Amino acid sequence: MDLSLSTRTVGDRTVVEVGGEIDVYTAPKLREQLVELVNDGSYHLVVDMEGVDFLDSTGLGVLVGGLKRVRAHEGSLRLVCNQERILKIFRITGLTKVFPIHQTVDEAVAATD
Repeated sequence: MDLSLSTRTVGDRTVVEVGGEIDVYTAPKLREQLVELVNDGSYHLVVDMEGVDFLDSTGLGVLVGGLKRVRAHEGSLRLVCNQERILKIFRITGLTKVFPIHQTVDEAVAATD
């Protein structure tokens, strides 16, 4: 399975829609996208993971790296995820305490930092 990425702007947030699998093979593509967005001045990101079928530790590492990157610019990285199998990974790893996780993109965009 491949990884699909698309970005759009909603208000002052950049929404990154992710689809497919985020694993050791596809995670570098997501990392490049996040680095590029931050380098271009997008410091408030929403990663929409509704289309993600699989997430491994490499993918988690990329998301944590993205969070560190935006925080260096006093930014934010919010996740949109409502799939139980993906949410379970965040709960098991304790990352629910690190990432704000929302049910919808609208909810994530409306949230204040």
